[in-house]
Amino acid sequence: MMAMRSHDGHVPRAARVRINEEFAPVDAFINEYVCDISSTGVFIRSKDPLPIGTKVNLKFSIILDELHVVEAAGEVVRHSHKPLGMGVAFRAVGPEAQKIIGRAVKERRARKQ
Repeated sequence: MMAMRSHDGHVPRAARVRINEEFAPVDAFINEYVCDISSTGVFIRSKDPLPIGTKVNLKFSIILDELHVVEAAGEVVRHSHKPLGMGVAFRAVGPEAQKIIGRAVKERRARKQ
């Protein structure tokens, strides 16, 4: 999976797609959840972001035609204050997880058009 990157290495906003929007109404009750995904990483809304450089084992759900659980290794690469959270770059993603992520990105992009 290839994604265009800006001069500073971040995937531009247009290359990302929203997921798990159904969690937005209960945001006050959930400590953290993946809300954006690209082929190179995720943005996790979090009230208490981990320090940049922290290695993490990710496990999150994506709803396509059915619920899919994605597992990957990642690293916290940035923080955001609005929305509050952290960007996590994928460091190791298995082939099945890559397929699910690619499909999710493709389907969400198609919906936006």
